Amino acid sequence: MSKRRRNHTPSFKARVALDALKGEKTLSELSVQYRLHQNQIQRWKKQLIESSQIIFSSSEKDRKNYGF
Repeated sequence: MSKRRRNHTPSFKARVALDALKGEKTLSELSVQYRLHQNQIQRWKKQLIESSQIIFSSSEKDRKNYGF
Protein backbone atom coordinates (compact mmCIF):
# COMPACT_ATOMS: atom_id res chain seq x y z
CA MET A 1 0.00 0.00 0.00
CA SER A 2 2.81 2.41 -0.68
CA LYS A 3 2.12 5.59 -2.57
CA ARG A 4 3.99 6.19 -5.79
CA ARG A 5 5.88 9.41 -6.04
CA ARG A 6 4.63 11.72 -8.76
CA ASN A 7 7.14 13.05 -11.25
CA HIS A 8 6.28 16.42 -12.73
CA THR A 9 7.54 17.70 -16.05
CA PRO A 10 9.57 20.91 -16.17
CA SER A 11 6.79 22.61 -18.14
CA PHE A 12 4.24 21.73 -15.44
CA LYS A 13 6.54 23.07 -12.72
CA ALA A 14 7.05 26.29 -14.69
CA ARG A 15 3.30 26.74 -15.19
CA VAL A 16 2.61 26.27 -11.48
CA ALA A 17 5.46 28.59 -10.48
CA LEU A 18 4.32 31.28 -12.92
CA ASP A 19 0.76 31.07 -11.61
CA ALA A 20 2.10 31.47 -8.07
CA LEU A 21 4.24 34.40 -9.16
CA LYS A 22 1.28 36.16 -10.78
CA GLY A 23 -0.46 36.30 -7.42
CA GLU A 24 -3.97 36.06 -8.87
CA LYS A 25 -4.75 33.07 -6.64
CA THR A 26 -3.62 32.20 -3.14
CA LEU A 27 -1.26 29.31 -2.48
CA SER A 28 -4.18 27.45 -0.98
CA GLU A 29 -6.22 27.83 -4.16
CA LEU A 30 -3.28 26.77 -6.32
CA SER A 31 -2.58 23.74 -4.15
CA VAL A 32 -6.17 22.57 -4.60
CA GLN A 33 -6.14 23.31 -8.34
CA TYR A 34 -2.88 21.44 -9.02
CA ARG A 35 -3.21 18.90 -6.17
CA LEU A 36 0.15 19.88 -4.69
CA HIS A 37 1.33 20.84 -1.23
CA GLN A 38 1.77 24.57 -0.68
CA ASN A 39 5.44 24.09 0.24
CA GLN A 40 6.10 22.47 -3.13
CA ILE A 41 4.59 25.43 -4.95
CA GLN A 42 6.69 27.83 -2.88
CA ARG A 43 9.87 25.85 -3.68
CA TRP A 44 9.20 25.93 -7.42
CA LYS A 45 8.38 29.64 -7.27
CA LYS A 46 11.67 30.33 -5.47
CA GLN A 47 13.61 28.24 -8.02
CA LEU A 48 11.99 30.18 -10.86
CA ILE A 49 12.93 33.52 -9.34
CA GLU A 50 16.52 32.44 -8.65
CA SER A 51 17.08 30.95 -12.10
CA SER A 52 15.56 33.94 -13.89
CA GLN A 53 18.48 36.04 -12.67
CA ILE A 54 20.83 33.77 -14.62
CA ILE A 55 18.86 34.20 -17.84
CA PHE A 56 19.25 37.97 -17.71
CA SER A 57 22.84 37.84 -16.52
CA SER A 58 25.30 39.98 -18.46
CA SER A 59 27.86 37.19 -18.36
CA GLU A 60 27.68 34.88 -21.35
CA LYS A 61 29.70 32.33 -19.40
CA ASP A 62 26.99 32.14 -16.71
CA ARG A 63 24.28 31.62 -19.31
CA LYS A 64 26.22 28.86 -21.08
CA ASN A 65 26.81 27.03 -17.78
CA TYR A 66 23.05 26.76 -17.32
CA GLY A 67 22.22 26.03 -20.95
CA PHE A 68 20.80 29.42 -21.92
